[in-house]
Amino acid sequence: MTRFFALLATMIFGFAANAAELGDDGLHKTDWMRDTFKDLREDLEEANAEGKRLMVIIEQRGCLYCRKMHEEVFVVPEIEAFIEDNFFVVQINMFGDVEVTDFDGTAMPEKDMVKRWGALFTPSIYFFPQEVAEDATAAQAAVANMPGAFSQFTTFNMLNWVVEKGYDGDEPFQKYHARKLEEQKG
Repeated sequence: MTRFFALLATMIFGFAANAAELGDDGLHKTDWMRDTFKDLREDLEEANAEGKRLMVIIEQRGCLYCRKMHEEVFVVPEIEAFIEDNFFVVQINMFGDVEVTDFDGTAMPEKDMVKRWGALFTPSIYFFPQEVAEDATAAQAAVANMPGAFSQFTTFNMLNWVVEKGYDGDEPFQKYHARKLEEQKG
């Protein structure tokens, strides 16, 4: 069976039971999310030490699209394993008060940092390179951003594109995604 059909079968029959639990803050919690001091410079350093890519996911209480991602996308075993193996994930609460320190050293509550970055949708997922300039904000440093909920295939392909450093190549994500969909069908 091709990877496409295996992923499709998993999506149809095997993911609802693994849905993430809600934390006290009303946000979905998974085993692959890291509980850090939310200093992005330290988080990037730790991600690099583990050979992983830093991924920041912004969510909010009651977000229907966040729930969709946690109940229909992140629970697909192939996607969940890929995240666990390749990403260091930090969760930010769009309306939270926990202090976040940006790459440039600016520290402020989550809700203010989210405004600083211009994130308007939840979930918003930011992916970062292994090296970030000391004067850059997360919004400036991100190599990719997924604003909103996407299908399993789009999400899986975005995760792969980031790990493969597709952003450094000549093939933009949309063309990479189209090519991968064709390959997955065959």
